[in-house]
Amino acid sequence: MTFSDLGLSPDLAATVAALGYEAPSPIQAALVPVLLTGVDAVGQARTGTGKTAAFALPTIQRLAASDTRGVVRALVLVPTRELAVQVASAMHGYAAGTGLRMLPVTGGAAYHSQTSRLRAGVDVVVATPGRLVDLVSQGAADLSAVETVILDEADEMFSMGFADDLAAILDAVPDERQTVLLSATMPPGIRRLADAHLRDPQTVAVGGGERTGTDIEQRAYLVHGRDKLAALVRLLETEDVASALVFVRTRAATAALAADLSRAGFPAEALSGELSQAARTDVLSRFRRGDVRLLVATDVAARGLDIDHVSHVLNVDLPVEAEAYVHRVGRTGRAGRSGVALSLVAPGERNLLRRAEEAARREIPLAPLPTVEAVEAVRAARLRAAVEEAAPAGVDHALVTALVAEGLDPMDVAVRALALARAARGETELAPIAEVKERPQRPQRAPFGAPPHGAGRPPAHAPHGGGAFRGPVGRSHESGMVRVVLDAGRTSGVRPNVVVGALASSADVPGRALGKIVVQERRTFVDVPEGYVERVLAQSGAVRFGPRAVRIERA
Repeated sequence: MTFSDLGLSPDLAATVAALGYEAPSPIQAALVPVLLTGVDAVGQARTGTGKTAAFALPTIQRLAASDTRGVVRALVLVPTRELAVQVASAMHGYAAGTGLRMLPVTGGAAYHSQTSRLRAGVDVVVATPGRLVDLVSQGAADLSAVETVILDEADEMFSMGFADDLAAILDAVPDERQTVLLSATMPPGIRRLADAHLRDPQTVAVGGGERTGTDIEQRAYLVHGRDKLAALVRLLETEDVASALVFVRTRAATAALAADLSRAGFPAEALSGELSQAARTDVLSRFRRGDVRLLVATDVAARGLDIDHVSHVLNVDLPVEAEAYVHRVGRTGRAGRSGVALSLVAPGERNLLRRAEEAARREIPLAPLPTVEAVEAVRAARLRAAVEEAAPAGVDHALVTALVAEGLDPMDVAVRALALARAARGETELAPIAEVKERPQRPQRAPFGAPPHGAGRPPAHAPHGGGAFRGPVGRSHESGMVRVVLDAGRTSGVRPNVVVGALASSADVPGRALGKIVVQERRTFVDVPEGYVERVLAQSGAVRFGPRAVRIERA
């Protein structure tokens, strides 16, 4: 199949061919003919499968068929500034020779430059929702002529809190329009958005049963939390890592891990939500150029990244929200490349691995970590190859001759030189890793793709009610849960539903994620998922039951 077979005009098909496209990807082959008809559509495919061209090409063809220019007729909404710039650049390339003008509208850029471009006239706006809402409210952006609205990476925008902005924008554009929603996943919020704002949409889904590509190798390693850095070093030594995204749960952990990796000889940088837009752009530029091989990030900081050359995704911490695993893994194996996703799993995190498998609809096998001997063998082979490829220099030959003449053994000279070479390469002593003695428990589960057990109702293991804890008061009996204690109880009017509401609102913890809650006379015990514990503890003194501030500690 060629792009001409999809119904694209000869000029547009020629432009695509000139850009190096040979054949349409599955999502392009399925979605382009649908969008050319002007109907509403929902497209579902994992990231890196060519969704931008799938919506951009038919949009450009329909706009170019009209003589109208200089008014906003197409609107593309994306979650981040980087993605807005990339999409606008791609659409500019596809529209070569049509006279259509594209404008990225994002936060972090000066208002006056964007408003002046809008006044001068543009045909396509690629925007982040927050900045576009600001411009519309100021009367600086006129959406009255919009014919097509594209919601790209809708699930990411929804998870970033843009639901209200998206609804406001969709209410501000004409009712008679084409609306296209593209998303890697389809959580309930996205389905409600589609039901409310799309008219009889055609659904196009590609990728089959698995929601992470079959060209992405996925493995997991069972390791104690305290040994995760040592395990990561061994994997970096033995894997052929061209570039990798390394995921952790917290912003503080990004800087700490990046520093630890750099000290271990693997230059890394942290991508944190607290970076300014200019600093974030600089970090991403160094990563894209290959100046930095490892980028350590949280799910929040990595939202909207569109980088094709990532060879590995390394999950130092598995995400609590299983859908995030699908998004992480989708950042490798892009643009027709293969990829590798490796996850370090502490014994108490095996439930997170099971959730990730359910979200990905595939089994993620447990593999043994590389041994010290295996790592040293790889290091030796790498050093031997470097020695064999090195061109001997006369000055070095003269230096060795002089050292031997002074009485040093030639073998000793060679050994010392290789030791210096190892040090220069940043090779460090490998830290020991304790064996995880307890065998992984893999409970029988429903087939991949089936709803998780108990979907739609609170899980049976986490009733928010009274009753005594099983086991010691100071420790949760639930795998993956950590027990915290609040210094307020029945005498302060505390009830389980009050605790759920307080932690959900103050610490942004999903109420259904909380485990057992037991309210005693003057204190309350709560089981909190491991990934949310630090967030809950950080609210100590900020949570209030009535007029009283509550202290929160580990039980």
